[in-house]
Amino acid sequence: MYTSNNHPLPLQKFKNLADNHDLHCVSIYLSMDKKGKEQNQGLAQTNLKHCIKEVHNALKDHIISEKEITSYLQPIESLLANVELWRNPSNGLALFLDRKGFTYYTLPISFETRTEVGSNFYLQPLLPLYSDDGIYYLLELSQDYIKLYEASKFGLKDLEIKNLVPDQIEKAVGFDYHSKMIQVRNNQGSHGEGAFHGYGEGKDDHKKEILAFFRAIDKGVTQQIKNSKAPLIVACINAEFPIYKKANSYSLLIEKNISGDPEFKDKNELHKASWKLIQPYFEKRKNEKLIQFNELYASSKVAFDITDIIPAAFNGNIDTLFIQKNSDVYGTYDKDKNRVHIDDKKKMNNASLTNLSSLNTFIKGGKVYLIEPEEMPAKGRLMNALLRY
Repeated sequence: MYTSNNHPLPLQKFKNLADNHDLHCVSIYLSMDKKGKEQNQGLAQTNLKHCIKEVHNALKDHIISEKEITSYLQPIESLLANVELWRNPSNGLALFLDRKGFTYYTLPISFETRTEVGSNFYLQPLLPLYSDDGIYYLLELSQDYIKLYEASKFGLKDLEIKNLVPDQIEKAVGFDYHSKMIQVRNNQGSHGEGAFHGYGEGKDDHKKEILAFFRAIDKGVTQQIKNSKAPLIVACINAEFPIYKKANSYSLLIEKNISGDPEFKDKNELHKASWKLIQPYFEKRKNEKLIQFNELYASSKVAFDITDIIPAAFNGNIDTLFIQKNSDVYGTYDKDKNRVHIDDKKKMNNASLTNLSSLNTFIKGGKVYLIEPEEMPAKGRLMNALLRY
């Protein structure tokens, strides 16, 4: 999981997919089988064959010849013979085809099997990759080892800070530090617990030196992540964390550290520990938005009618959008006339209005959560929006 690129579908690739508009954009989602029995039976491949058949029939409705359809779907058909793909599956598979080309992604989330053919890609099932992950920072900290990562639930990405911080305490407080430390430890005798536990001659000076070192670290870290709204976790021995908190100037420092010397920790285990620590922070953010929606329910700051939500999404006026999982409303939106038309089913010339709402909300900086029906703040509505203004 420890990779140089910590997201399974980097945001720019998602935006490239969202920017695509063509006559016959094909989107396919299906879960993959990780269990040996299902893999041996080829159930995921069978599901893909059914999806190809659905897409084939949908393209026939677009008055395309059998020969053209067969040729167009050939890249997806060829995937059925990709032994390596099915032998090493992820949780979910997302495929996208248009006249410009074919691409697919194996992703760490599972999907409900579905196909979509339209004038743009259907991307709503991918949004949990961005709304549920949460970006945060992880600082590995000791007196002779400093590393900073940008992190999410999917992994760690190195952030270069070696030119911004001293990488050992001597560089911050002077190279006579080592000889002074030997003297302090000798004075502690056999009962000493470490250079910065308790009080006594030399110990307060040592704490001041660590504090000076950590202030230099804090300066470099905040310079690297300035203007960020992501929280920061520190991995360090417990005795040093209170000192770092005193040195810290970053407003979103998490109040609990990952204990132990990080230099000797396995990076995958360190990532798991950091995500376990930070996950409640991101859950709290979603819950706070749900509470805020309920508090503003009777005001103009919320919307739950699709004819209000679609224009708000296109205009960048949605702060947070809640969408009922596995639900769609089909229709059209005339942006020039600001007119929403809702159809009773999918047609050749319409699109999923929930998909359009979610994509425009997300691309314009809003949060999108796909949630269960019982979690929806305004029950019986497929979309609930908390507005910016």
